[in-house]
Amino acid sequence: MAKTKKIDDKQLLMDVIIKGLQDKKAENIFCIDMRKLENAVSEYFIICTGTSSTHVAALGGAVEEEVRKSLKDRPWHTEGYQNAEWVLLDYVNVVVHIFQAEQRDFYNLEGLWADAKITKLKQA
Repeated sequence: MAKTKKIDDKQLLMDVIIKGLQDKKAENIFCIDMRKLENAVSEYFIICTGTSSTHVAALGGAVEEEVRKSLKDRPWHTEGYQNAEWVLLDYVNVVVHIFQAEQRDFYNLEGLWADAKITKLKQA
């Protein structure tokens, strides 16, 4: 009998999040794996850029909808929809950061967590 690979819940969540981002044309999608860092606030960050406040809000909405439909889950906490310069969706072990370009450059999360494994994901 063939062995089946058990899909990790976090990996499945990340796949669904990334699908939601790609479907709405998010730019520069990166995954930061922080599991090996000592004082990390989460296991994974998924970071991307939207082209305007409308796009950033739409990306956040698309992620929430895709996760709700596919996994019957909701974020533990959300922030940033009011001005949509930086929307944060906290799924506890996976945190999604959706930035406008200027805010992403300013906060530079990739540089802040440079000790982690950072992977650039393909655009859809």
